[in-house]
Amino acid sequence: MSPRTNDDEAGEQPVSTGGDAASTPAASAPAPEAGPAGSDPEPGDRRVAAVRRFAATGRRWRALQLGSCAALLAVALTGAAIAVGAARDGGPAVAAASTAVDPGVLGSGNLDASIAALQVHLRSQPRDYGSWATLGLAYVEQARTKGDPARYPQAEKALKRALDLSPGNDQALAGRAALAAARHDFKDALTYADQALKQNPYSERALSLGIDALVELGRYAEADKAARTADTRKPGVPVFTRYAYVHELRGDVTTARRVLKQALTAAASPGDVAYVAAQLGQLAWNQGDYDTALTYYARALAADENYLPALEGRARAQAASGDRDEAIKGLQTVVARYPLPGPLVELGELYEARGAAGDKARAHDQYALVDAWIALARANGVNADLDTALAAADHGDRTAALRAARAEWARRHTVHTADALGWALHVNGRDKEALRYARRATATGYRSAAFLYHRGMIELATGRAEDGRASLKAALELNPGFSPLGSARARKALEAAK
Repeated sequence: MSPRTNDDEAGEQPVSTGGDAASTPAASAPAPEAGPAGSDPEPGDRRVAAVRRFAATGRRWRALQLGSCAALLAVALTGAAIAVGAARDGGPAVAAASTAVDPGVLGSGNLDASIAALQVHLRSQPRDYGSWATLGLAYVEQARTKGDPARYPQAEKALKRALDLSPGNDQALAGRAALAAARHDFKDALTYADQALKQNPYSERALSLGIDALVELGRYAEADKAARTADTRKPGVPVFTRYAYVHELRGDVTTARRVLKQALTAAASPGDVAYVAAQLGQLAWNQGDYDTALTYYARALAADENYLPALEGRARAQAASGDRDEAIKGLQTVVARYPLPGPLVELGELYEARGAAGDKARAHDQYALVDAWIALARANGVNADLDTALAAADHGDRTAALRAARAEWARRHTVHTADALGWALHVNGRDKEALRYARRATATGYRSAAFLYHRGMIELATGRAEDGRASLKAALELNPGFSPLGSARARKALEAAK
C-alpha cells in the first residue's frame, strides 16, 4: 500500500507551486476564470507549447515528439492548466466541491464540474473565504488525480485568498497542509496541519494530513500516536486508512487488513468504496495474493469504473499473474490519463519483459515520459527527488539517481527513502555504504518484496552470499511478481548464488 500522499505513490502516493500566485495581494486578486471549453487552444497548440517549454529538460525529452504517448502527455499536463475551470471529462455538474476531499476519493468529472461551479459562485461572492479554501483544496486534488502539477499555483492563490479574508481559518490551513504534502514538503505540511488542529481539533482533514506528514518524515511512532488520536476524535474512512497504513509500515499486516475491512464496511459513497477497496487490493498484492487483489480491484471498479488507482493496481496484479497483454492494455489506459512515474516505469518494464518487435523503443518512450514529468513537476515547485532516484537508478542517469536520493534522505528518513538511497548507491558501485540503508529500509518489518530484492542484491555484492540468498528467497516467496524485470533478475541472481 502506498502512502496516502504518495500517489501513489500514490504515490503512495504518490505526489507544486510554479508561479507568482502567492505574491498577488488578496485585494487585487482577480476572480477565478471559468471560460468555456471552446476557448481552449487547439490540442496541437498545447503540444507545441509543452514541447517548447520543456525542450531543454534532458537528453530523453526528444522521445516526447516520437508518437502518441508524447501527445497524450502534453495534453494531459498542459490542457487542464490553460483553461481554468473548464469541465473536460463529461461528468455531471454539482453545486459544490465534495466534502470528502482525499486523494483517491475524488473522481475526475465531478471534481472538474465542482471547480467550475465554485468559480462561478466566487465571481459573485468574492469574499466567501470558505469557498476559496474549498477551491484551493479542489485544485490540489485535481492536480493529483490528473497527474497535473500545473494546478498547484492556482491552489496556492486560492488558499492565500482564503487566509487573507479569514486569517487562521482551519479549512484554509488544512488546504495549505494538503498543498505542501502534494509538493512533498512534509515539514510544512505538518506545520500547517498542526495550526489547523489548534483552530479545530476535530478537523478530519487536518488530522489525516498530520498523520501523512509524520509518516512521510519517517516519524512512525508519532504517526501511530497521531492515528490513535484521530481515531478517537474523528473515526471514519480517511482516518481508518491512515491507521491501517501505519500498521502496515510496522509489518502488522493483520491489523492493517482488519482496519481496512472496517473502513470498507463504513464506506458510504462510491468514491469511498473505490478508495478503500483499492487499498485492500494493494495490500493483498504486496503479500503476493493476486486473486484477492483482483477481487478488491474489481469491487473498486464496480463502484467507479474510471478509478485510476484501481485500474493501475489491477494491471499490476494481472502482470504478476501472468496476464501480461491485459496488463499492458490496462497500463496504457492509465498512463494516457495519469502519466506519473510509477505506472510509466511499470509499463516500460512490461514492454521490456515482453520483448516483442518495437517493445524496446516503446519502453524507452515510457522512461522518457518519466523524465518529462519530473521536469514539469520541478518547474511547478514539486520536490521530485524520490521519483528521480527510483526511476533513474534502473532506467536513467545513475549519478543523477544517487544525487537525488541523497538530497531526499537529507530531508526525511523513511523506509522508502532508505531503500531508494541504498539502491542508488548499489547501482553506482558503492555497496558497502548501500548495505546500511538497505537494512534500514527493512528494519521496521514493512513487508516489501522490492526492498528485500534490493537488500539481497546488495548483500550478494558485498560478499554476504548466505544473507543475499535468504533475502532474495524471501522477496520471491512474499510477492513473486513484484516487478516485471526485478523478479526475473532476483531468480537469476538466486540461481547463480547457489
